[in-house]
Amino acid sequence: MNELIKDANALTGIAADLLWLGALVFMRVGSMMSLLPAFGEQSVPQRVRLVLALTFTAVVAPAAQASPDPTQATLAPLLIEAVVGLMLGIGLRMFVLALQIAGAIAAQATSLSQMFGGAGPEPQPAIGNLMVMAGLALAVAAGLHVRAAELIILSYQLLPMGRLPAAADVAQWGLSQVTHAFSLAFCLAAPFTIAALLYNVAIGVINRAMPALMVSLIGAPALTLGGLILMALSLPLALALWSQSLQGFFVSPFSAMP
Repeated sequence: MNELIKDANALTGIAADLLWLGALVFMRVGSMMSLLPAFGEQSVPQRVRLVLALTFTAVVAPAAQASPDPTQATLAPLLIEAVVGLMLGIGLRMFVLALQIAGAIAAQATSLSQMFGGAGPEPQPAIGNLMVMAGLALAVAAGLHVRAAELIILSYQLLPMGRLPAAADVAQWGLSQVTHAFSLAFCLAAPFTIAALLYNVAIGVINRAMPALMVSLIGAPALTLGGLILMALSLPLALALWSQSLQGFFVSPFSAMP
C-alpha cells in the first residue's frame, strides 16, 4: 500500500511538471500565434486559432529543453512568456505591414487607391489586398508553420523561460524591425513610385508644350493601364524579395539584440 502511494505521488509530481511546462509554453505560443501571419489573421475563426495554438504547444513543449519548477507557479512567469510571445509575433507581423504599406504606396502612385478599398477585413487598396494575400500564400507554401515552430524552439536559447529581456534590448530590436519594415515596403513599391515620377514629368512636359491639350483625360487611363501592367511584371519579383526577407528573419530573428 505504501508503494502504491509513493507511485501515485510520483505520477502526480510528473503530471504537475508537465502541466506547468505546458502552461508556460502555451502562453508563449498562444501570444505569438495571435499575430502570426496567415494563422493569426482576423478572417481565421477563433476556435481554429485556439486549436492551432494547442497543436503548436504540443509540438514545441517536448523540445523546449526547460524544466520549470511547479512550486514556483505564479502569475509572473506566465506574463513574461506572454510578453516574449507577443514580441516574436510582432516581429513577424511587421512583414505583413510591410506588404500593406507597399500596396498603399503603389496604389497612391498609380491612382488605384480607391478601387475595392474596403473589400477585405482591413480597409486597404486593391493592390495591398493582392500583395498581402499572395505573400501569405507564398509564406505558407514555403513552410511557414515549420519555420514558426523552429523559431519558438530556438527562442528559448536566447530568451530562457521565465526571464524577461532587458527593456533597452527590446527597444533596440523593435526599432530595427520597424525600420526594416518601412525600408522593405519602399523597396517593394519602388517600381511604382519611379513610374509615377516619370509619368508626372512626361505629363508636365506635354502640358507645357501643348497647353490646350487636356492631358489629364489622356494621362489618367494611361496611368491606370500602366500601373496594372507594372503590377503584373513587378509583383513576382517583389514577393520573391519579401519571402527572402522573411526567411532571413527566421534565420536571425534577434540580430539587433546583443
